[in-house]
Amino acid sequence: MRDAHTPAPRAAFCRRTRREFLWEAGASFTGLALSGLLDDGFFARQTHAATGMPFANPLAPRPPMFAPKAKSVIFLFMYGGPSHVDTFDYKPDLYPLDGKTIKVKTKGRGGERSESRAVGPKWAFKQYGACGKWVSDLFPHVARHVDDIAFIHSMTADSPIHGSAMLQMNSGKIQSGAPCLGSWANYGLGSVNENLPGFVVMLDPTGGPISGAKNWSSGYMPATYQGTILRSKGAPILDLAPPDDMPLEAQRAMLDALRETNTAHLLSRGDNSELAARIASYELAWKMQEHAPEAVDLSRETEETTRLYGLDQPRTADFGRRCLLARRLVERGVRFVQLYSGGAHNDDNWDAHGDLVKNHEFHAGNTDQPIAALLTDLKRSGLLDSTLVIWGGEFGRQPTAEYAEGTGRDHNAFGFTMWMAGGGIKGGVSVGATDEIGSAAITPGPGHGNGDKPGFHVKSLHATVLHLLGLDPNRLSYFFGGLDQKLVGVEHVEPIRDVLA
Repeated sequence: MRDAHTPAPRAAFCRRTRREFLWEAGASFTGLALSGLLDDGFFARQTHAATGMPFANPLAPRPPMFAPKAKSVIFLFMYGGPSHVDTFDYKPDLYPLDGKTIKVKTKGRGGERSESRAVGPKWAFKQYGACGKWVSDLFPHVARHVDDIAFIHSMTADSPIHGSAMLQMNSGKIQSGAPCLGSWANYGLGSVNENLPGFVVMLDPTGGPISGAKNWSSGYMPATYQGTILRSKGAPILDLAPPDDMPLEAQRAMLDALRETNTAHLLSRGDNSELAARIASYELAWKMQEHAPEAVDLSRETEETTRLYGLDQPRTADFGRRCLLARRLVERGVRFVQLYSGGAHNDDNWDAHGDLVKNHEFHAGNTDQPIAALLTDLKRSGLLDSTLVIWGGEFGRQPTAEYAEGTGRDHNAFGFTMWMAGGGIKGGVSVGATDEIGSAAITPGPGHGNGDKPGFHVKSLHATVLHLLGLDPNRLSYFFGGLDQKLVGVEHVEPIRDVLA
């Protein structure tokens, strides 16, 4: 029986797989029902009916395709598009161009332009670490970790618009409806911890990003693989606690009866992934009532640790709390954790069209110490070896302004910076490059999900993450819409080899 890891056999049914044959020959309810019989989960449910064994856990651990370098991922998402030329991509030639009109291709929310007013970098850069990496004064704490970080300076994306660019960074596609990276990781590997969600999302206190839950959706996969919102204060998950007037024994009895009824209903309806996921979610919610509060109980941490993350300072307390929770979650086997810096409104995220200095000093000041603390804490506990940390936004910013006045920058999907550290990453390296003013990627060449254009496409980043988790990005697939869908699409995409240890 074929699973998500195994390439499709092509011998039977006129060189089609069983699913493809039934899809093409039976574009009817009968064909779809027969196709459902070929789903691995269906046999698990039939086994339950015949044997009375518990319902199969869709997040049960699955073996990787090959030896992984990372077991968990923490994605630090800087929503709004941080400026690479003001943070980690040093461009000394841009300083003297400040205020001058220069010829540069731009495409942002104001449309396409061929020339605009240049905005020189607003912070000084210094060299750090044995690798001599140039980092701006915005990130003095993160700068001390450059020897553990791989910087990717020629990232590219397909859209310069926040909504579609965020969807692509999260799901590989600019349209909604596709599973997110965290969903693919849990689909391919399952979760080590049966008592917590496999994919956790922690939002900025000012609200979620544009497009909302589409950014952590499981798309066409079962809802089991979607992200779960975890709050850093108060109840970790809304509506999780049982009513005060219901004893645990009564709740357990109710859930057992509900599971039996739902399972019988499921088997009578054939393969229904949404219903199967709902049944599994009830059991997970029961377990989380006990284990989620413990996972977010920071009173168990030492005073030294909480101060390291900046929990004693109003400026860094919120993002520091979420970074510390991320460490506690991966420590407990959660597969994928995503933290957002930046909320729904422009003033609350990294989208600096007007006052770049005010915007970036605010957001960098909130996140620099907590991010550095996360790297320090993971490294001293030994977790950094098995935890992949990713930093970046949906795109970068142009060396030029959108407005006639001010220090702000327009959107830039032609070339921007992201970095990775931890599980399987070679530290102290910088790969790829943008031109002398940071307007567009110039290296590497073709072969990185970007067609004939230079740069590392978002697909290459996704391929790298899956590869480090022990999953072949070009083989991991999910059958939907008559096709074996893949996170990286139909073309072969290589991971970014130069950042691999």
